[in-house]
Amino acid sequence: MDYNSFRRTMLGGTAEQTAPKWVLCVLCEIAQGRRDVTAMRHPLGFVCIPVERTGGEGVCVHVWSDSLPRARPTTSVIHSHSWDLISYVLYGNVRNELIDVTDAPDDPTYRVFEVRSRGDVDELRETPRLVRCQVTAAELNRQGDTYSLRAGGFHATTVHGEAATVVLGAGRPATMDLSLGGIDTKTHRVGRQRCNRDETASAARVVTERLASIRAYDEEDR
Repeated sequence: MDYNSFRRTMLGGTAEQTAPKWVLCVLCEIAQGRRDVTAMRHPLGFVCIPVERTGGEGVCVHVWSDSLPRARPTTSVIHSHSWDLISYVLYGNVRNELIDVTDAPDDPTYRVFEVRSRGDVDELRETPRLVRCQVTAAELNRQGDTYSLRAGGFHATTVHGEAATVVLGAGRPATMDLSLGGIDTKTHRVGRQRCNRDETASAARVVTERLASIRAYDEEDR
C-alpha cells in the first residue's frame, strides 16, 4: 500500500480491514532490520516511524509508549502544521482539542513562533504576534477511528498510556508550521532526536507486539 491506497481506504471507511495488517507486516520488517528506516523522537511526545515519502506526501506510524524515551517541546503542545493530516488509530485513545487563536497584544498568554526546518535542525523563530487561545471543540478517537486535521488549524493532541496511529500527510506549500510558546521565549534552534537502529527496532516492536495480541484476541473471539 502507498499514500493514495491508504487515503482511499481511510476515506472509504475500510481502513480497519487493511491498515493493521499492513502496518504489522511493514513494522516486522523494520524490527528485524530488513528496512533502512530511522525513527525520530518528536518533541510532541511520540516516536515517528517514517514509512513512505513521495514529494509532499508521506505515510508514518506515530507511537506513544511509556517504554520509549520521549522528547519534550521547548514551546508548547499547541501548534498548527503545514500539511493536511488523516490518521487511523491502530490502538489506544487519542484526544484532539481544536483551538481558536486570537490576537491579544494587550493581554496575551502566548507568542506565535514560526517553525523552520532544515535538515535535522528546527529553528523556532519568535514573531511579534501575541495571542490568547480557547478550546472550541474536543474529540476522543479510539481504536479503529479515523480522523483528520487541516493544515493551518491550531490544535493540541493528548495521549495517556499506549497508542499508535497511521498518519498520512499532504503538504501545503503556502502554509507555515507554527507553535505557541512563552511570551518571553526567544528564537532558538532544536536538533531533532534521531533514534539509532536498535531504538527504531524497539519502537517497531512495541507496535507489532500490541497489534499481534489484538489480532490473536479477535481470532479467539470469533
